[in-house]
Amino acid sequence: MSRALKLAFILDPLDGLKAYKDSSIAMMRAAAARGHQVWTMQRAALTWRDGAVSARALPIHLLAGDAPWYAPAGPEQALSLAGFDAVLMRQDPPFDFEYVTATWLLEDAAQAGARVFNNPRAIRDHSEKLAITEFPQFMATSLVARDAVDIQAFIDEIGDVILKPLDGMGGSQIFRVRKDDPNRNVIIETLTQEGARTIMAQRYLPQIADGDKRVLIIGGEVVPFSLARIPQAGETRGNLAAGGRGVAMPLTAREREIAEYLAPILWARGLLIVGLDVIGGHLTEINVTSPTCMVEIATQQGFDVAGLVIDKLEQACN
Repeated sequence: MSRALKLAFILDPLDGLKAYKDSSIAMMRAAAARGHQVWTMQRAALTWRDGAVSARALPIHLLAGDAPWYAPAGPEQALSLAGFDAVLMRQDPPFDFEYVTATWLLEDAAQAGARVFNNPRAIRDHSEKLAITEFPQFMATSLVARDAVDIQAFIDEIGDVILKPLDGMGGSQIFRVRKDDPNRNVIIETLTQEGARTIMAQRYLPQIADGDKRVLIIGGEVVPFSLARIPQAGETRGNLAAGGRGVAMPLTAREREIAEYLAPILWARGLLIVGLDVIGGHLTEINVTSPTCMVEIATQQGFDVAGLVIDKLEQACN
């Protein structure tokens, strides 16, 4: 039996979280069920002074319902992050300068002895769209560029592509563009902000009809089920935030091959929770900020992903 841990979760505003689907709440409930202390804090509350990174932290009780799903367990206190057994950075993008600043502060906290997951340097170094370029053997044909001439040439060559910004999430600003699309010029101008912003172009994968698969890796261990996010009729995007339907299913041989290859590499970098996006056997994203889909997999397949996260935290902290 693990000793009781004192865990801090850096989250989006608590009252905006949806308990029926939120992976962070699932993890906090799993931790509380084992007798661990759960504290929450906001990214905006992080401070550095005299070599120590602190934040105002709220201890909470986890409740069974959806609303409310928590109750304060005591007053908010300003505490050093090094005083927690582990700190979990679970705030959603956008990955803007404030997010980058938080990773710098969390890296300072780690150097002072705090255990921070995911590793803040690794979060900063793994662009969720660009990180796949380290593993081209698993990618669909892709281009990273900002000059319209290069993007137009790619569309002419491939014929049917997906264009997306490098800092989006939840399916935001993702466009399918065919060679004969009369709007292709304005789409490129809009996404690149007239050539000022780099974007990613990928060959369109018709297997999206079978789902954009979320494959989770927890502490170097591959979860044996994916969540296939299946687009609505007439929609290109499978993201749940864009109306996709989530269906949990066993990994295919190809999905397991990709995940097993990446798992030890990413865990060695301190990435405790990773969500791979795989379409038709092709790796399309490596999500490291706040990967989700734990609740859906647990509900539909009975695999306790959140419990596995706590298993790995207990191993790391004992």
